Amino acid sequence: MTYEYNSASLKPPFIREFLELWQYRDLLRLLVSNSIKTRYKRSTLGILWTLLNPLLNTLVLSIAFQAIMRFDVENYTIYLLVGLLVWTFFSQTTSHSMNTLIWGSNLLKRIYVPRTIFAVSVVGNGLINYLLSLIPLAIIMLFMRQPFTPALLFLPLAILLLAMFTLGIALFMSTLAVFFVDIVDIYGVLLSALFYLTPIIYPVSVIPDRFLPLINLNPMTTMVSLFRSLIYYGELPALSVTLTAAALAVVSLTVGWWVFTKRVDEFAYRI
Repeated sequence: MTYEYNSASLKPPFIREFLELWQYRDLLRLLVSNSIKTRYKRSTLGILWTLLNPLLNTLVLSIAFQAIMRFDVENYTIYLLVGLLVWTFFSQTTSHSMNTLIWGSNLLKRIYVPRTIFAVSVVGNGLINYLLSLIPLAIIMLFMRQPFTPALLFLPLAILLLAMFTLGIALFMSTLAVFFVDIVDIYGVLLSALFYLTPIIYPVSVIPDRFLPLINLNPMTTMVSLFRSLIYYGELPALSVTLTAAALAVVSLTVGWWVFTKRVDEFAYRI
């Protein structure tokens, strides 16, 4: 039996990459599992560090900003931790995805795998770490008598939107990093600036009116607001916030996936 190769019959890269990612789902699970095992293999504290790290960061920032800046926010520790966990997932995942793709260049040159598998595996790993980080958050909420409301039932949807948005940014930035390696360092600087432009350590109420449009243009402001509504305020977010977060997630993932898959065939020659 002979097979005739017809390039015209190939599906567009946008669709083909998704189908191949599904075919390699076992490898995806292996990459996520291996990443977690490698991260904690030589760590004395192991997974415990995932629980302690956000608590320690929150403690330091709480002392620095609540005591010094005197923000009038009830249960400021919870307010801060909710935003900090969202930011940590986004910043670490997008940064790590660029490094994973670049350092995985040897694998790309030896065997064929869907290139998106690197970014998706990093997002999967980040999601596991985020879910583990919710444990100390829940403990603090119990300790500070923060109510657990039915709004928390919508938390999986918020996590899905955040993951979609983050994956889109990760794919887009990874594409840029393949062609311009300096983007990795530049992105680190941009993240530092974006952190302070996101109402994580301060409430929106302290922002002067003339700067509010700039803060509201920041997509991470919407994502943080989405999670704070559900966890901190214990209520469903405003419809405008939900729709904006959904739009950001869909647009980010669509654009990131399109840009990535459009240039994916050039990656092996660039890295």
